[in-house]
Amino acid sequence: MQNLFIKRLSGLLCAWLFPFVALYAQVDTTTYHQLSGVEVLGKVRPSTTRESTPLQVMDKAGMERLGVQDLSEAVKRFSGVTVQDYGGIGGLKTVSVRSLGAKHTAVSYDGVTVTDAQSGQVDISRFSLDNVDMISLSIGQADDIFQTARMYASAGALSIKTAAPRFEQKPSHVWVQVKGGSFGFVNPSLRYEQKLGTKYAATLNADYQHADGQYPFTFTNGNIVTKEKRHNSDIDSYHGEVNFFADWAKAGKMQLKGYWFGSDRGLPGSIVLYSDYHKERLENRNGFVQANYENRLNNVFAFKVLGKFDYAWTRYRDFHSQYENGQQKDVYTQREIYGSASLLYTPKEYWSFSLAEDFFYNTLDATTPKCPFPERLTSLTAVAAQYKDSRLTVTASLLGTFITETLEIGEVAPDRSKLSPAVSLSYRLFSEQNLRLRASYKHSYRIPTFNDLYYDRLGNRELDPEKATQYNIGMTWSESFSGLSLDYVSLSVDGYYNKVKDKIVALPTMFIWKMMNMGKVNIGGLDVNASAQLRLPASFSVLLDGSYTWQHAVDRTTKGSKIYGDQIPYTPEHAGTVSVGVEHPWLNATWTLMVVGDRYSLQQNIPENLIKGYVEQQLSFNRTFSLRRCSLRLQAEILNIGNVRYDVIRYYPMPGRSFRASVRFVY
Repeated sequence: MQNLFIKRLSGLLCAWLFPFVALYAQVDTTTYHQLSGVEVLGKVRPSTTRESTPLQVMDKAGMERLGVQDLSEAVKRFSGVTVQDYGGIGGLKTVSVRSLGAKHTAVSYDGVTVTDAQSGQVDISRFSLDNVDMISLSIGQADDIFQTARMYASAGALSIKTAAPRFEQKPSHVWVQVKGGSFGFVNPSLRYEQKLGTKYAATLNADYQHADGQYPFTFTNGNIVTKEKRHNSDIDSYHGEVNFFADWAKAGKMQLKGYWFGSDRGLPGSIVLYSDYHKERLENRNGFVQANYENRLNNVFAFKVLGKFDYAWTRYRDFHSQYENGQQKDVYTQREIYGSASLLYTPKEYWSFSLAEDFFYNTLDATTPKCPFPERLTSLTAVAAQYKDSRLTVTASLLGTFITETLEIGEVAPDRSKLSPAVSLSYRLFSEQNLRLRASYKHSYRIPTFNDLYYDRLGNRELDPEKATQYNIGMTWSESFSGLSLDYVSLSVDGYYNKVKDKIVALPTMFIWKMMNMGKVNIGGLDVNASAQLRLPASFSVLLDGSYTWQHAVDRTTKGSKIYGDQIPYTPEHAGTVSVGVEHPWLNATWTLMVVGDRYSLQQNIPENLIKGYVEQQLSFNRTFSLRRCSLRLQAEILNIGNVRYDVIRYYPMPGRSFRASVRFVY
């Protein structure tokens, strides 16, 4: 078995490298066009109105204006997104786009996808915003065709871009920040940037977070209402990151990253019938090293390669007298080796073509009974073409997937292969107005996870991948004004229809539950995003942002069943956010309102499964002081101003009113 796996690995490596070696051999690398020297100080923010597929962006300035302190808070402000939040600072948080499920959403960190082959879901609470420069959410296939094949494989992608070092006056910078707040929350962080000559630079980021998580909540059981306090919701986590940057001009650019994250948290569990005995603990250790090299060989060819090694360790413990020695302990270890190579070919002014090949190898070890120790080898090949001028953008792509697996114990799942197309276009209706129409189609599928296939007694090795088909049609408009109090207005409206086939669900068999391809879901919806900025007298300016989502996501599995035509669990039909920011040289203030409609905790839409909607408000104040060559930023926030009691996940109560403050010193 091992020899067979090595042969498959060698064959895929040869197939992966051959197209790029052949194309590179045809490139005349001795011809260059000399350009005037410039110093790049930051990444340009992408245009959200020009894209042919929905794109939402929030940069560092926007996050600070809104008072956003963690990634899940920022993502909740995007339309079409559902964040599953299990409550509190230490609660797990996953992202689902347009009701397709968290396993259809990719999360990338500085251009490299973050994965979990065991569960298929990425907990975004592990990422700190302290060193993040921009986050973006793309739905469907993004217009950027010069990217990894893995980014072509998902229905949506949440991209996190960390800050690159910027040296304008000094060769080094230091950021020191301390956050604190309710429920024992303390979060110190440090960032250091150092210029290393004319071609090199390095950054160091470190942060620590602690919270006891003992927030009060109200528990209702019939006519009895009691005041309780959350227990076993504490967290201690730490994160460290080192980045090395090289800019060799004609020889290309490189970024090398080393990352480590660790956490020890309690799992507070659900609150049911006054049962508050929860002693479960979860420990996580995750580290990776990744490298990114990019080179524009000339005006026609550009080449990019990525490499990554990822290690993830998880230990789950539950303390109870029912277990032998009073404790159950399960340990899971995942490893991934990942490589990607992409080539961009631009033969003419408006035309571009790309070829990307990704290869990754995943393993899972576990101490659980009957663990088969699976190994998975995946090859992804993406080809894309794009025409783009001042008025029209047309993009088409085709993704090929091949997967093979081996096991130490038991029968392995069959090999899987698939072709997934995507096409999109955007057209500017009038040359003098930035009014555009856009439409897109994408077919994607998600591979069954190791848990879906091999989890003891529950897994099913005959599972097919879930197929998702996305259709989108929309309109975008933006306008800047000069000489008026209205600086700009931006508006986007998108209607969409998604269809999921072979949905993987757990169904009861004769004696146990089993994973099956039985689900079908039809999803229709509307996303609206709007923003504007007003200039007022006395140096005041007002920034307005709003988003609204309507989703009709219904089960279409078995006609005549009790759940046929019912809204799928945890999908509100209506949701939206509004924020109003007032900026002034003396003080900045932002008020944010978040509205989430009714949802159901189970598949059947009956009153017993209803989770009431909620309205949450937040108020943030900040001021930045200049101190010679330094700056000091102060921020204070009130979260959940109305002290609203609500659940995102049923029986996992969210915190009520709380307070938070931060101090940041930059030298």
